Amino acid sequence: MNIHIFEPVDQVLCLCAGVSAPPGGVKLPDSAGGFSYEESGTLLSITSNRFIHWSTSGDTVQLVEQSLDTNLLNNAIRLKFLHCSVLPGGVHIHETLNNVIILIVTNLSVHRLVLPHPTRMYRSELVTELQMQSVFTDVGKLSIQDEAHSFILPQSPAASAAWISPNGHAHFALAPPTGGVTVVTLPPHDQQGSVSLLELKQSSVMQRLAGWMPSAIRGEQSPCDLAVSLAAWSLEDDTFIFALCQDHKLRVWSFKLQCVLVADLLDYVPVGRAELRCVPGQAHRLRVCFSGSTGLCVCVYLAIPKRGQFCVLQLMASDNGRYSLENISTQFSTQETLVDFALTSTDIWGLWVDDDNQTVVKYINFEHNTAGMWNQVFVQPPPEEEIHIGLDQDPRETYLDVLFSPLRFTAEAIVKALQIYKRGTERFVDVPWDALKKEVTLAVENELQSSVTEFEFSQEDYRMLQVEFWSKFYACCLQYQEALSTPLALHINQATAMVCLLKKGFVSFLLPCFAVDHLYLSSDLFLCVSPPMFVWSDSDLSRDVLQMVQCLRMVSDCVQGEMACEMEKALELLLSPERAAEQVLENMLANDSENVIEDITNKLQDVRNPLAAMGALLRELDLETDMETGPETTAPLSQLYGSTVAVSVVCQAVCQVALTRALLCRDLLILQHLYLRLGDNMLLAGSAQSLQLQQDLIPRCSHLLCCYYLLKQLSQTLASPVPLDTLWPSNPGFLFPECMMGNCQYTQLQEYVRLIGPWCQANVGSCRFILGQAYLASGEGQKALQCFQEAAPEVEKEEFLNRLTGSEEEAGTTAPRLLYYNKVLRLLEDVGLPELVIQLATLAISEAVNDERSLAALWTRIFKHHLDLGHNREAYEALTQNPDASRQLDCLRQLVVVLCERAQLQDLVQFPYVNLHEEVVSIIESRARAVDLMTHNYYELLYAFHINRHNYRKAGTVMFEYGMRLGREVRTLRGLQKQVNCFLAALNCLRLIRPEYAWIVQPSPGPASDRPGTSPKRTHDGELAAAPVSRQIEILELQDLEKEYILSRCRLTLAQQHPPSAAIAGSASAAEMVALLVQAGLFDTALSLCQTFKLPLTPVFEGLTFKCIKLQYGGEQSQNEAWNWLAANQLPSLITTKECSATDEAWRLLASYLEKHQSQNAQYYRCVINRLLSHGVPVPDWLVNAYKKVDAAALLRLYLNYDQLESAAELVLEYVDALLGKGHQYFGIEVSSYARMQSLLNTELKARPLWALRSGQELQQIVSSGRPAIRL
Repeated sequence: MNIHIFEPVDQVLCLCAGVSAPPGGVKLPDSAGGFSYEESGTLLSITSNRFIHWSTSGDTVQLVEQSLDTNLLNNAIRLKFLHCSVLPGGVHIHETLNNVIILIVTNLSVHRLVLPHPTRMYRSELVTELQMQSVFTDVGKLSIQDEAHSFILPQSPAASAAWISPNGHAHFALAPPTGGVTVVTLPPHDQQGSVSLLELKQSSVMQRLAGWMPSAIRGEQSPCDLAVSLAAWSLEDDTFIFALCQDHKLRVWSFKLQCVLVADLLDYVPVGRAELRCVPGQAHRLRVCFSGSTGLCVCVYLAIPKRGQFCVLQLMASDNGRYSLENISTQFSTQETLVDFALTSTDIWGLWVDDDNQTVVKYINFEHNTAGMWNQVFVQPPPEEEIHIGLDQDPRETYLDVLFSPLRFTAEAIVKALQIYKRGTERFVDVPWDALKKEVTLAVENELQSSVTEFEFSQEDYRMLQVEFWSKFYACCLQYQEALSTPLALHINQATAMVCLLKKGFVSFLLPCFAVDHLYLSSDLFLCVSPPMFVWSDSDLSRDVLQMVQCLRMVSDCVQGEMACEMEKALELLLSPERAAEQVLENMLANDSENVIEDITNKLQDVRNPLAAMGALLRELDLETDMETGPETTAPLSQLYGSTVAVSVVCQAVCQVALTRALLCRDLLILQHLYLRLGDNMLLAGSAQSLQLQQDLIPRCSHLLCCYYLLKQLSQTLASPVPLDTLWPSNPGFLFPECMMGNCQYTQLQEYVRLIGPWCQANVGSCRFILGQAYLASGEGQKALQCFQEAAPEVEKEEFLNRLTGSEEEAGTTAPRLLYYNKVLRLLEDVGLPELVIQLATLAISEAVNDERSLAALWTRIFKHHLDLGHNREAYEALTQNPDASRQLDCLRQLVVVLCERAQLQDLVQFPYVNLHEEVVSIIESRARAVDLMTHNYYELLYAFHINRHNYRKAGTVMFEYGMRLGREVRTLRGLQKQVNCFLAALNCLRLIRPEYAWIVQPSPGPASDRPGTSPKRTHDGELAAAPVSRQIEILELQDLEKEYILSRCRLTLAQQHPPSAAIAGSASAAEMVALLVQAGLFDTALSLCQTFKLPLTPVFEGLTFKCIKLQYGGEQSQNEAWNWLAANQLPSLITTKECSATDEAWRLLASYLEKHQSQNAQYYRCVINRLLSHGVPVPDWLVNAYKKVDAAALLRLYLNYDQLESAAELVLEYVDALLGKGHQYFGIEVSSYARMQSLLNTELKARPLWALRSGQELQQIVSSGRPAIRL
């Protein structure tokens, strides 16, 4: 069988041979050839399974390097020789240790192309990469037009041969039109030198340095010795040149010893020699081969009309240096036109074209085949000229299926047809297969639409138009495919037994054929001459099988067109193959105009034991009975046949085998039903064998037909090479579906399961599982879940499902079905189907009743996905069902966190949490203390949680702790606002309970190492430091919370008035806050805070006094700024028509504070006056008048302390006058008898002067001692 491979060209190079275009031009036939590396048969070497093939057409040579093991990059080039035509067979490739050398002969020139050897491009001796660079990668960088690599010929040669000498010279053996052989020698590519010519003639040997002497001058023209085919072979230190001349003689030349042998080949022709001598042998061919057993052999093809002849001759050397030829074998070929042939050490391979222009390939063993019977090679037939379209088939889809089938058309043929169909408006280069299919569809449909002139027509008319336009495009593809399929040459690699058929547009690989396929495909003549003894040792059985196969071929000839389509359709629609075979047989009987059924019946009479013959055929067809495990190997075979080319070859081979065997099974099934119809007359044992046929053979044949139809469908979509037995549906290993699943071929996988569903009973559960995966990939989750559930009962019965669950770590303790459910649950989770995970996990719970570990895992899964879906109630219920306390706690923690993040606090608070109340509180508390206060609201959640359960003390504690942390950690305006709200909420909570229970425990901030985000403290030795001793518990009552609330309000007021202060106000104490408030000018708030915490008001008065001083001596800017803090205080109201300044308002505010906040001994007056005097500021009169009325003696002392003597003296004089009754009301003195006072004072002053009194109080005591009613 042959497989097609097409390779696009990567590089195009134009070469100028240095000649002008000849008049009229020369058109030479197209040719092709191949070259295999010496180590191509060495496993995993750089050149393993690697070869180069080429084709010539006119002035162009296309070279392609292929590898079956690795993908080669930049592996195709096209050389164009201007004004020249490449000689047929004029491309010769040789390899040296370091280079691959290509020698090319045109009709006017010779050329040499030196490329690096693959082993020099890669250092490693083994293939370890999936792709490699070809030897043609850098061909564009070579100086291939250098004179040292080419030479111009004065005349066109008729044939050529070439070789590389051990010293690196390139030799071209050419057949000039004057006869003989001329050898052109180019110097080594890495050395300087000149081109030399050596002319070999039988009469003489003449060597010239350049040019050829015209034949008219030499006078030795001998057209009869014109060589029509040349070959060269190097042996030791000499090279032999074999020239097959048109006079039917073989001349052998030694490059050193000139002509060594002339043999008349007509001596080997049995009859008609005289007639042949008169006819020039222009179509003779010559091939040379060397083997260790036979030495150097020459195979000559003599193109004798109607009876071509192959002569295999062995070159023999005698002791005296003479050579002779010994005829080893003579084989005849009586039909077709020879295109090419190849010689191996044992076989002759021939390539012909028959009268119908169809390719014919045959081979024969020339050593042991005495009968002269050529072996058939079954070449893939050309595509059908007409496509049958059923009434229920869409013409477009039918034609597309045929066009893009892997065994029918190449991409190049379709592209050429598409370009013609689109009238050359577009050019398509390297179009992917799927994209090309779309382009074809679009082109044909556009052509159809443009031809429609009516707006409305029937569906049948539209169908006819579709058939017309698609058939037109199909016919165009047929023409180009036929042109590209023109055979040119054979290439055989003896090291790997690879045989390639080189065609004009692609390469076909010839593969070995199975015995049963060979029987079915062979002609009747071959079956008669060569009976199939190689299959069955029993001669009677072999004879019966032979007769039955001939009957099958007769059935096959009848089942064509609509009958074949009906059978194909039945298999595709999963109808009964047996019923379809009965219908086809009925159709054959009804339309048997040529008595074919009678001929088949007569042929069946010769089958002695039909059931045994059928059984033998079925055993050969059943791959399940032929699965033998080969010897294990440790060689790294991952790269063997790993290239894209090899994958395509294997896939097409499998498709061709499946197609052939499907037809055989179809014909055998029809023949079996014919046996049933004929009845017992055709069977040996009557009803017993009829029963065996119905119950055993027909079901087996029907099963095999379905199997091979399945293989045919699958092989058209394979993505990697797969052994044929691996594809078998009944294979217990289930490797092929697993391979498709691994390569993500889900569409093909669904089709596979669909096709085997009705009849294959192997791996049922595995099929359902992979079908479920295919449904998952296509987004059909419910279908996938159903398939997974259907596969569960087969878990412990099938190898694939056992392997699927056997990799689990808990396989020893967990039930296999639970492991299977876990595997499926992970698949569903991977594709994001939580609803299906919940459904399957709920189903799996019934299997895990006694497995607490699995039960906990399943309930955890159900909880997780319910929570992800927002099913909060269901998630809570799943949480409560979990038997594992640790998992339950984890789920509870996740529930709290997720609902908080979603702001679904209502659900979180209202869940009953039976037996989980403390855990919930602990989780929320730990989360509240571990996360950012301004981002998450766990404290508020916990507050709502306690309020919902009427636990007000806990709620108050939570909010108080929240407020404390806000003060420490969130020192912003927003944080202070929340702190005020927290303390207010805590106050409200305590006010809702009875007074005796209205207390909370002071929350402890804990050590620094216990706070979130801090590392544990260690000693200098690295050991963990000892935990600090716990502090005494502090109880906070309602009054304490009220104080904290007022303090927080003050902080907030400060931050609102002066935002930068928020950073330090958050954790400031009451005394510190007073200072901050005074500094910000919030004196009302500071006074309120002092009164709440029973702090002295002195800092407030001192601060206000200082601000008054600054205002009094400040500029306009300070006046403007003062209004901001003045507005924040409650200024005393004053009705006046005079405009007041900020300084006036500040003094008025101070006066109002002094009047409002009276103190013992007037200490606030004293501190104000003291601050004024300390800054050297005169005391205002209103302040002096107010203070001297309260404590004149203290005012006098202040004057004296600050050296205000004048003011002190004036005060004393005023005070004395007051004692004497003048202005006594300014000092608060009330006296009814001035005389008495004056007497007492005079008495005292006599004793000591006034200035000797120690204090004003002492003076008052003197005055008041005489009158107790005096109020000081």
